[in-house]
Amino acid sequence: MDLLTRVEKGSGAADRLLLLVHGLGADENDLAALVQYLDPEGRFVVVLPRAPTPYGPGWQWYEFTPGGPDADSFLASLDALDDLVDSACDEHGLTRGEAVFSGFSQGASLTLALGLRRSERAHPAGILAMSGFLPEIPGLEYDWEAAPPVLVQHGTHDPLLPVSRGRAAAQTLAHHGVPTVYGEYPMAHQVALESIEQGAAWLQAVVSGERPSEPVATLDEPAAPADDGPVRTVTTATFESEVLGSELPVVVDFWAPWCGPCRQVAPVIEQMARMRDGTYKFVKINIDENPEIAQTFDVQSIPLIGLFRNGRLERASLGAKPRQQLEAELGMLVIP
Repeated sequence: MDLLTRVEKGSGAADRLLLLVHGLGADENDLAALVQYLDPEGRFVVVLPRAPTPYGPGWQWYEFTPGGPDADSFLASLDALDDLVDSACDEHGLTRGEAVFSGFSQGASLTLALGLRRSERAHPAGILAMSGFLPEIPGLEYDWEAAPPVLVQHGTHDPLLPVSRGRAAAQTLAHHGVPTVYGEYPMAHQVALESIEQGAAWLQAVVSGERPSEPVATLDEPAAPADDGPVRTVTTATFESEVLGSELPVVVDFWAPWCGPCRQVAPVIEQMARMRDGTYKFVKINIDENPEIAQTFDVQSIPLIGLFRNGRLERASLGAKPRQQLEAELGMLVIP
């Protein structure tokens, strides 16, 4: 499998490879903006591959099943990335053992597996896993004794992958003696300036030959429930009680993680929620994870903002719009 790949060569003495693997619904350009922060000195040849399978307007590395990642598509992408690293190192005259593997979401799970799995190929110098998890796949065996240092980062407000997944990954790595640093931030399924600053400092330490490690034993307590802020997450299981059975009118944001306009309108919905606190309820539902609800209300395009009253979808507005226009289309009294 040949992967379409974007390559960014640092302006400095680029003598190492940095693999940056995007997440679900994104593409090879998604993480490019991080390069200037992770590698301000231009030390790396940065390789940004595109996942092989279309997903929404973007791409996915593997499919999901009720039991977790689909083994066949996961391993196929893992092998393709493995070959890509070797070919990129050969092309640019770099050493695989000095490379750093990094990824976000699906990309994080793949780079963890790629850098830790038992293989005749050299392990990287380090692994940076952003908002991901440590996958358990039939046929995938980890080589803990040869593992490089790992930085695991996760958001406490992540509605897609609970923070418990990041904590569990860090605990497992530390349990097996892997040099591990864990960073937890008050963010959703994303990266934040603080997390990137930690990533850049950790990366510099790895390049300098260090194997950063910090105790993770304090993560043994249960993960706190994610705080969604003023717009709460609902699912198929909670939709009836939270939306259809609500005494207050409910504004529902139908969205998906690959949807750019959904990200644009999200701050508008949050602003409305704060201004209407006590008179309206505001929730959001990921239609990829809850397709039954999308089908029930014939949600064919997103973002779709619906107003539910007395258990009925009363009005709807399609697309990312300014607050006052959105409120007018939903039949709400417009606040100046």
